Amino acid sequence: MKFSIERASLLKAVAQAQSVVERRNTIPILANVLIEAEGDSVQFRATDLDIEVVDRADAKVDRAGATTVAAVTLNEIVRKLPDGALVTLTEEGASGRLTIEAGRSNFSLATLPREDFPVMATSDYTTNFSAPAPVLRRLFDKAKFAISTEETRYYLNGVYMHVSDGDSGKVLRCVATDGHRLARIDAELPAGAEGMAGVIVPRKTVGELRKLLDDDELEVKVSVSETKVRFATPNLTLTSKVIDGTFPDYTRVIPQGNTRRMEVDAAEFARAVDRVATVSSERSRAVKLQLEDDRLILSVNAPDSGAAEEELAVAYADERLEIGFNAKYLLEIANQVDRENAVFMFNGSGDPTLMREGNDMSAVYVVMPMRV
Repeated sequence: MKFSIERASLLKAVAQAQSVVERRNTIPILANVLIEAEGDSVQFRATDLDIEVVDRADAKVDRAGATTVAAVTLNEIVRKLPDGALVTLTEEGASGRLTIEAGRSNFSLATLPREDFPVMATSDYTTNFSAPAPVLRRLFDKAKFAISTEETRYYLNGVYMHVSDGDSGKVLRCVATDGHRLARIDAELPAGAEGMAGVIVPRKTVGELRKLLDDDELEVKVSVSETKVRFATPNLTLTSKVIDGTFPDYTRVIPQGNTRRMEVDAAEFARAVDRVATVSSERSRAVKLQLEDDRLILSVNAPDSGAAEEELAVAYADERLEIGFNAKYLLEIANQVDRENAVFMFNGSGDPTLMREGNDMSAVYVVMPMRV
């Protein structure tokens, strides 16, 4: 195998592939990337047995072939090569080495046989549709902060992507929750997605998917089966197993009868929470909100470290309310707001609070209070 490729194209492909690879591997081949050169392009394939990434890049192929080489090492080498370099990769079957040449730099890496590389089994995808990258990016970006990291409740370790009923018909919906906060994000239902079975997309896949969705011009093809989900662009395909579990009925958690309405500048609110939380104890991170006629007092009282208080002007016309929250949860929710103002809907000091952007119900967040 022998081919030449621009350093920028090679780095982009290898970087995406190596991020899937687990650093600690008991199976040596899983630390490698499979390089396949044929025609006028090269494919880079990496897997951890749950996710598989295939990235294609244009190249001048002198001799077709395939081999596998350590993904992280290859990425480090290419990253350190000078911008604009033309990189030549050569593998002589008998030597068991891959040679990388760029200008005066020359590297030789050990390879493993391509036959040992596990290729993810194909799946019969029952649903296929396309969606613009910005739509998918919004769905996953706004939901992912609420993914649970608790391994015992494994069915919460991802984003639940499914078709649901919105205010004006069917929508494509992403939901994530860890039991303390919840994010529910809706987008217009793409053609072809109508019969999609709900799937839980794992946390690691959501992170990898984010890199694929950076280009606003891309249309992303989405394919879903009972066990796998695939996101594909012309040059990159990400295939992942889905979490085998049942996502809980999240609709019961979203409060419907909260009537106490507070409207606040989202960025100003986030900065104020961040400031007063500086003195909160690391363990509880508790912040108290006191609401009365058009003013909000944020306060922290941590006997070990100190106290803080800040007042904000808000739109609030209901009876006085005191309620406590984990500062980290409030910050994460406030940071999801794209518009200027956030609307919080309260009930009582012990009830879940709902947050949205103005009257827009396409992105709804719920946060549980805590005693302060």
